[in-house]
Amino acid sequence: MADPYAILGVARGASEKDIKSAYRKLAKELHPDRNKDNPKASERFSEVTRAYDLLSDKDKRARFDRGEIDSDGNPANPFGAGGHGGGFGAGGPFGGAGGPRGGYRPEGFEGFGGQQEGVDISDLFEGLFGGRAKGGANGGARRPAPRGANVQYRLRVPLTDAATLSPQRISLADGTTIDLKLPAGVEDGTQMRLAGKGESGPGGKGDAPVTIELMPHPFFRREGDNLRLDLPITLDEALNGAKVKVPTADGVVMLTVAPGSSSGRTLRLKERGMTRKDGTRGDQLVSLEIDLPPDDPDLQKRLEGWRDTRNPRAKLGV
Repeated sequence: MADPYAILGVARGASEKDIKSAYRKLAKELHPDRNKDNPKASERFSEVTRAYDLLSDKDKRARFDRGEIDSDGNPANPFGAGGHGGGFGAGGPFGGAGGPRGGYRPEGFEGFGGQQEGVDISDLFEGLFGGRAKGGANGGARRPAPRGANVQYRLRVPLTDAATLSPQRISLADGTTIDLKLPAGVEDGTQMRLAGKGESGPGGKGDAPVTIELMPHPFFRREGDNLRLDLPITLDEALNGAKVKVPTADGVVMLTVAPGSSSGRTLRLKERGMTRKDGTRGDQLVSLEIDLPPDDPDLQKRLEGWRDTRNPRAKLGV
């Protein structure tokens, strides 16, 4: 991958806010859903996502700026920095100006095929690879190759879909889409992990952590495991009673309003709320609100001369 700063079009000293802003602009422009007939846009989207993944991680960004890792997150020089002569540090392959036992003595040194006094060739490979050389005294193996980088995603989920655990479709950086099954008890901030859906690497693909963001609903409110709805009803429905339609996360149902119902009365629809971790569901709470028509001459005429002599505020001490 090229320089991640150049890919996002920001300077090396750019702030986190500038980097995020540049990424969002490019991701919106290059998203596979908007460029289905342009495979190059999908490749560019993947490249932009990888660049942002590196620069949005403070530790990775600092290591990249210091030259410790490359733009793919791999060590920039896995065998060390090299030295004066031989490439294994100053003084040749055994370190130090004096070789294995002080002064440099080429006489009698037979190379890797022979045995210099005090020199264990397997120790040399252990220093290079972090373990005994394959076929050495202990038969150890090299360190496993690193996996590819993880790719972070945020998935916005409608509140009603979270209540019913409706499958969600998510588009990945490689242009593919998958249907994601939400877990029971999903909350705002719940994290899921898509194994093997990250970047490719020598040791296999990384993962794709997905953070769930529950979207606010225009008329449902979450209260723990319950959903609450304020339901407007007419004056005659409140006085005489009625069967009215009520929206729920699962669709429309009929609700019976008893005669003489007042504003603020709460009715309960069983198991129409959020899905809990054990698979059961909370309820939907329906609060009635009497909606009077503004400036209705007919209603005013019908109530002319009528007065309600009760004091509905008596329980408030006024």
